[in-house]
Amino acid sequence: MTPSAGEGWTAKGSLRVMAIQAQAKLNLGLRVLGRREDGYHLLESLFVPLDLADDLALRLRPARHVRVHLQLHGGPPNLEADDRNLAVRAASAFLAEAELAADVRIELTKRIPVGAGMGGGSSDAGAVLRALAAGHPGAVSADRITELAVSVGADVPYFLDPRPAWVHGIGEVIEPIAGFPALPVIVATPRPPLATAAVFRAWDDRQRGSDAADSAALTPEEPGRSMAPPSALANGIGDRDDRETGTWWRRLLANDLEAVAAGLHSGVARLRTEIERSGARAVGMSGSGPTVFGVFGDAEEARAAAKKIPWEPTDHVHVGRTTGSPERFP
Repeated sequence: MTPSAGEGWTAKGSLRVMAIQAQAKLNLGLRVLGRREDGYHLLESLFVPLDLADDLALRLRPARHVRVHLQLHGGPPNLEADDRNLAVRAASAFLAEAELAADVRIELTKRIPVGAGMGGGSSDAGAVLRALAAGHPGAVSADRITELAVSVGADVPYFLDPRPAWVHGIGEVIEPIAGFPALPVIVATPRPPLATAAVFRAWDDRQRGSDAADSAALTPEEPGRSMAPPSALANGIGDRDDRETGTWWRRLLANDLEAVAAGLHSGVARLRTEIERSGARAVGMSGSGPTVFGVFGDAEEARAAAKKIPWEPTDHVHVGRTTGSPERFP
């Protein structure tokens, strides 16, 4: 949970100020393994940070009571700026746990699309927790901060220290993968947003319709079950020739939720088709969608492909790369 370089607090009298970024993530594949009694779904996915981030500025002053204010720039007009916003909830949870009375003002500039399956809100919350932990060393234990993150949102623990990692459970079990390469990508999000809850409801309805007791009853032959196990990923599953043939990618990028997301949002299938036609080495959907991404051999290849695709005016398109080792891939 150590802030990155340049992410430190500065003092101006009683006012303390910190600027921090909240990176988006992509899911390189996702499978649904079951559902807990509390309604949370059990997942496995490979998370990788993306070079697309929201900007946050935190201003902290001593006060008699806890007050958290959020000022938003960008994002949809209906985006919550009150205690329904995950960044506000994260700040409130930390201050309550640390028994700190303070006035916190968060200025949030949204660059990550909302309702996109890229973890934007969760990343904002993780960044706030990182910042407050850095400003109050030892006030809350690392284990307790993780528990607070889970209470705010299932993906928030990952954003306490975002790096390529295999993520299990509801999002709280995180196994970093050393040496996973940076990937040149085109990332496209169609409008309107797609609510995660709606996708999982559709998933549950589909499982009931197929007489499955729960998603853990799926057979290994189904697409989402063919993802590589974490031990194989950590050891660099397949050689470079295997990656170039696409076998490795097809195994990795299978997303159990894509079919139901495509049924709810026509943009998923449209973007998959266009990005595949552009020459992507592999195409996947991130999280619960509707964001679709393509992996390319290098940045020049990705930029050239992006110029050829007939985007719709409302598509949010990002040409960049994921965080990882600086290796050309595949």
